[in-house]
Amino acid sequence: MILSPFNNHWNPLSLKPSYLIRRFILFYGIVFSFQTALSQNISDEFKAKVNELIEEAPRTYANIDSILRNSRKDTLSMRFVIQASKKNSYPEGELYALNQLGRVYRDISNYPKALELFQQALKLSIESDNIEFRIYSLNMISVVYRRTEAIKSALDYSQEALELAETIKPEDRSTGIKRSINVSLNSIGNIYQLLEQYDLAIQKFKESMQLEKELGNKLGLAINHQNVGECYEAQGKLEPALENFQKSLSYNEEISSEKGKIICNYSIAHIYVHMKKMDEAMALLTSSLERAKVLGDQEIIATILNNLGWANLNIGDYTQAEIYLKEGLKIAKTYNYPSEVAEANKFLSELWMKKDDFKKAMDFYKESKKYEEQVTNNLNVRYVNDMIVRYEAEKQNDQLKSLEEEVKNQAITLRKNKTMLLVTFIGLALAAGILYILYRQYQLSSEKKLLTLEQTMLRSQMNPHFLFNSLNSIKLYIINNEKKNAVHYLNKFSKLVRKILEASSQREISLAEELETVELYMNIENIRFSNEIIFKINIANDIDVHAVKIPSLILQPFLENALWHGLSSKEGEKNIQLDVMKGREGFIKIAITDDGVGRDAAEKIKERKVLKRKSVGIDITKERLANFSKDYQNSFQVEIIDIYDDDNKPSGTKIMLHIPTI
Repeated sequence: MILSPFNNHWNPLSLKPSYLIRRFILFYGIVFSFQTALSQNISDEFKAKVNELIEEAPRTYANIDSILRNSRKDTLSMRFVIQASKKNSYPEGELYALNQLGRVYRDISNYPKALELFQQALKLSIESDNIEFRIYSLNMISVVYRRTEAIKSALDYSQEALELAETIKPEDRSTGIKRSINVSLNSIGNIYQLLEQYDLAIQKFKESMQLEKELGNKLGLAINHQNVGECYEAQGKLEPALENFQKSLSYNEEISSEKGKIICNYSIAHIYVHMKKMDEAMALLTSSLERAKVLGDQEIIATILNNLGWANLNIGDYTQAEIYLKEGLKIAKTYNYPSEVAEANKFLSELWMKKDDFKKAMDFYKESKKYEEQVTNNLNVRYVNDMIVRYEAEKQNDQLKSLEEEVKNQAITLRKNKTMLLVTFIGLALAAGILYILYRQYQLSSEKKLLTLEQTMLRSQMNPHFLFNSLNSIKLYIINNEKKNAVHYLNKFSKLVRKILEASSQREISLAEELETVELYMNIENIRFSNEIIFKINIANDIDVHAVKIPSLILQPFLENALWHGLSSKEGEKNIQLDVMKGREGFIKIAITDDGVGRDAAEKIKERKVLKRKSVGIDITKERLANFSKDYQNSFQVEIIDIYDDDNKPSGTKIMLHIPTI
């Protein structure tokens, strides 16, 4: 029998002592050989530098960095520092080297290895009670999670780093801790950016920028200007976006950051494509691609390839566009960049649409949507959705069990009374019992179908993006220590969710209940608009809102449409008015009026935006109104009226709902 360590029956105790000794010597011989080889590849000058460092034993990042900075990207040198620091019980040297190794792996997109090294450093910093390196490691872990789009974990680690740093008095903060505070602010800004909270993100980036100016850190200024530019671009503000990208490029050129210059150049090229400056865009993207390949950052390479594909798509070179997009898609899939996979598929869908191959276009479109959902479906959304689904499932199961119990109880009652009936009525009683059971079974079947329909309706109404964004908006109050606002809006949010869940089980509700629900909805949505929305409800004196019945949850989609397509792009005061009045005989009329930019302008703004919102709630609502109207003599009507000012310029939109009452 051959003894192998891979054999389940292998038992090292069965081996002879001499064999074990030989294996022991061989193993440690290999380790010693590796250590010897590592030592031999390190220059005497660097060894002397490390020995001097260990002898002085500084505890701060800045002091260690001043000695090892030129070698911090050399993995062999950093491993030597780890080995020497361990041998001489100098944890700060080991912490510095572990974090620098993690940064090297992070910058070549090897995120699992980078995360492993940063977590080792975090554990060691806690054991050695070094708060500065603990904050540094927390920030590095946050960056890895953010780049891999694990948003919740990224925010948690950045927030922990910031809170830990703020426990130290300002006069006692080292340069390293001050820089870590800036990194935390920048990371939180990046997370807000991913959550589409662009104004708040810009605010955090500018806070970080101010502190970087005080420290004279040009790298930090370059990064923050780049981030601010990306936020402005996402908002469709191209000129300020371009200005910030150019400032970032200027700082990166001053500090000779090749990676920074590449990122700035493809960002500027992206703006040029929007501005239809195709020659400038193509030149920047082509040169950036070659430099990115030398750098080796696969995420940047995938991004540039997608941008080259998009640019070629815009100039009509479909062959070259397809080559770039497929190459970008391959890299994004290989290294698991969901955002870039979604982007490549989206542009490939557009390409095949232009080439009139609608089947391929649809295939790529579906892939794009699949990866977009993967990006947006973070833990908060999944938690809320799971909570709602569980609630509905439990409610339906309870109702079904109650109905089944009722049938059983009535069957028992029939059997008890059966002996008391006269023989002449036995046949009639049996027939009645059978008919009743059949009727109850039919009712059970109908009610089960109705519950299924209610659940489908609920899922369409409980928009995961709205729930996700509402929770994140409330989370911002918690992060910013605005406890009263957090509790106030959390109560409103829970009341809104409860009312939607209750309304979903009713086919019709009173207009009063519907108005209360939409008022709660507008309060929650207004958080994201910094409370700029002025929402009014006007009810005619001859309307009894408690007596009027309408389908549940039909007004919210129209209000959402007014918010995101009419008002989101408007500067200054924003108004929405909901009027309830009598219509022609047999109808009630509900008007929703906004003073937004109008439908034509909204459509143009939507086309310019990188991220587009698509409303499907209106179509679902129309179908529900049609189903509701079947029980009435009249049918519903929906009118969309464009509003113009005295100069014949668009000044808003009005939705008129004519709902039957007889």
